[in-house]
Amino acid sequence: MRVTWVQPEDVLPHELRQATAEGRDVTDIAARWQAAGGPLQPPHGGASQPPATPVLRALARELLEELSGHAGIGSADEPNDFDAIRATWGTGPVLPKPTDRDALLERLHGGWLGRASGCLLGKPVEKIPREGIRAILEDTGRYPLDYYFTAVGLSDEVNAAWPWNRASRPTSLVENIDGMPEDDDLNYTLLALHILETYGRDFTTDDVAQTWLLELPGGRVFTAERAAYRNLLDGYDPPETATRGNPFREWIGAQIRTDLYGWANPGDVATAAEMAWRDARVSHTRNGLYGAMYVAAMAAAACVTDDVEQVIDAGLSVVPPRSRLAAAVTAARELAHSGLDLEAGLDRLHAAHEGQHWVHVINNAALVTYALAHGRGDFVTSICAAVVGGWDTDSDGATVGAITGALCGADRLPEQWISPLKNRLASSIASFDGIGFDELARRTGALVDGL
Repeated sequence: MRVTWVQPEDVLPHELRQATAEGRDVTDIAARWQAAGGPLQPPHGGASQPPATPVLRALARELLEELSGHAGIGSADEPNDFDAIRATWGTGPVLPKPTDRDALLERLHGGWLGRASGCLLGKPVEKIPREGIRAILEDTGRYPLDYYFTAVGLSDEVNAAWPWNRASRPTSLVENIDGMPEDDDLNYTLLALHILETYGRDFTTDDVAQTWLLELPGGRVFTAERAAYRNLLDGYDPPETATRGNPFREWIGAQIRTDLYGWANPGDVATAAEMAWRDARVSHTRNGLYGAMYVAAMAAAACVTDDVEQVIDAGLSVVPPRSRLAAAVTAARELAHSGLDLEAGLDRLHAAHEGQHWVHVINNAALVTYALAHGRGDFVTSICAAVVGGWDTDSDGATVGAITGALCGADRLPEQWISPLKNRLASSIASFDGIGFDELARRTGALVDGL
C-alpha cells in the first residue's frame, strides 16, 4: 500500500520546487537526487511515482531532512509571525458592525448554503482542466455553465477523454444529488465551528491540532494537512508541523478552512484574520497563511456589506502588500475589470500562473478574486466563473459561494440551486453528519459577540 502526499520519493520533488519558490538554492540537493535516479518532476495530482527502491527512499528521507531545517522561513516581505504580518497592514475599509440579529443569521445561512452549493458545483470536475470542463459542457448542451453538471447526453468519447472525479460523480451530478455530500471543504468549516464552540475565542493552534486528531479521520486530509497530520503523530508540535517534510505549505489547504472565523467576527476583519492565522499555522507558512487570512477577512466583510469590491478590499487589507499572493490577487482583480469576456480573462489568468500546481494557493486565490470581481456579487455568475476557471474547482466554488452567499443572504439565493441540498450535510465528523444548514447558521450566530 502506498499513501499519497507523504511518500518521501513523491514529496521530495515538490519540496525542491517549493524551496526554489522561497528563494533558496537547492541545485546541489537536486543534483544528488537526480544522480541517484530520482525524478525531478513531481507526481501528477495525488498520484504516486513508481515504487522506489529502499536505497532511493532512504536518500529521499535524508534529503528531505536536510531541506526541512530551512523550510518555510519567512522574509521581510513574506513573514510568518502574526505581529510581523500585522505590521505590514495599511488602513483597511471601515465596515459596520451588525445590529440586527435576524439579518445576520440570514447572511450566515446564505454563507453556509453558498459554500455547499459552490462546492457541489465543482465536485464532479475537480482535477479536470479548463478544456475538459468546456468539452463536457458543450457535449451535454450546457455551455456556458449555469447549473450543476449532468452526464445526460455525454458521449462515450468525451467521457473517456475527460473522466469525472470518480469519488464525486455518484453524488454531485444533477441527476443524483440527494443532499450535500461530504467534502473536505465543508468538513473544515465544521471543525472551525467545533473549535470555537469547544475552546472559545481564545483557542490556540494546539487546540486546532488536537481537534484534528480527535475528530478528523486521517484519510480525509490531503496535501499540507496530511503532512501536518503525519507530523503530529510523529510527535512534532506546531508550527514545525507545517514545515517538516511538507512542501505543500503554500498550497490551498488553509484557504479552505477559515470562512467560519470571518462569520464569527462580522465586520471585524483583523480578528477574523488573526483566528485564521492561528488555525493555518498547523500546516502552512507564508502565502499559505495569507490565503487563509484573506478568505476569513472577506467572509467577515461579506456579512455586513453589499459591495463585493469592499469585500475584496477587506481581504487585501490583511495580506502583506509585497507578498506574491497580494500581487496575484491585485492583478486578477484588475483583469476582471479590464473589459475582457470571461473566457479571454481566464486565458490570461492561466497564462500568468502557468506551471503552478492546480492546488497551489496563489493561482487559486487569484481565481477566487477574479470570479468575485467578474460576478459583481451575483451568486450564480460568480460560482460558475470560479468552476469553469479550472484548478481546484470544488474549493474555489465553495469559497466564492460562501462569500456571495453571505452577500446575498439565504432568502435571495436561487431556489433551484439550494433545494437539491435538502438542508442536509453529510460529514465524516460524526457529531455533524446529517446536520441542517439552518442549524449551522444558528450555532454560528451564537458565537458572535454582542448580539
